Amino acid sequence: MVSLSDVAARAGISVSVASRALSGDPGARLSETTRRRVREAAAELGYRPNHAGRSLRRARTDVIALIVPDVTNALFAELTRGADAEAVARGLTVILGRGDDTATALVLADRLLAEGRVDGVILQPRDGTDPQELLPLAGAGVPVVIVHDEIAGASAVLLDDAAAAIAAVDHLVAHGRQRIALIGGIEASSSARRREAGFRSALAARGVPLHEQWITRLGYGPENGREAMGQLLKSDERPDAVVVANVNAGFGALAEAARLGVAVPQSVAVVAIHDSWPAAYTAPALTCVRTPLYEVGRAAVAVLADRIAGGDPQVVRVSSPAPVVVARASAET
Repeated sequence: MVSLSDVAARAGISVSVASRALSGDPGARLSETTRRRVREAAAELGYRPNHAGRSLRRARTDVIALIVPDVTNALFAELTRGADAEAVARGLTVILGRGDDTATALVLADRLLAEGRVDGVILQPRDGTDPQELLPLAGAGVPVVIVHDEIAGASAVLLDDAAAAIAAVDHLVAHGRQRIALIGGIEASSSARRREAGFRSALAARGVPLHEQWITRLGYGPENGREAMGQLLKSDERPDAVVVANVNAGFGALAEAARLGVAVPQSVAVVAIHDSWPAAYTAPALTCVRTPLYEVGRAAVAVLADRIAGGDPQVVRVSSPAPVVVARASAET
């Protein structure tokens, strides 16, 4: 029996797009070329839609999906908490999905939408995901909101990443640090680029020298932070402070400093962007810049609800409450 997936594969599009093209839904933002290609693929394969099932699927479920790359990551707990709070306020239910990589996340989102199990999807892509990979879903006219990444024509909710980096630099400068390095995310990451831009602008505004050799771009994971800190501490000229673009990388950075016998904060102070509960229990406790992830979760649900109701795609930048430094031992002297 020919399935909708077969039609989508023949037409070279996602299952959710094929479903909307065949449904005749006038609200589906699809070109006539796409609709025709799907109809032709269905005719060639002899596809016969299940009209009863389609009728059921077009009814609202009042369920939305939040798909994250790692459900064990403490940062996503705040995002999820905010999303759930906003959903409850709107009479919606959130289901949590895991997309270990971009392909897995897209398949899950596509299946949930095509099967009518959810009304829309909030997707937090894995760090460094190429925006082009998200276009088949985000550009298909289906109710999807991308978190922390901006894609032309798609709804998105972003943090003020630059402000977080500026807050980190300000804290270090206020504590007398003038030789400041950056442990950044990979170059493909849009959030990492925004944080690096904030870091650079903060140094320039405060008259602190910028050392290009002290900017690393290895990633947000603990292993990336460990490797980057090792490079910085083994260099001929050593920084006296480090801004780490993600708290998880900060854990690795602290571990590497301890392994090398470099005292934190006496020899090098460390401030990480984002805050999560393990940061209070590292040795020394990790100073962090708390960002409004809870509010990002709420905003994502609000934007998605508007899309489900037929609203146009929009990009929302969450800047309130402003990033705030949670001072702990790793940056205090």
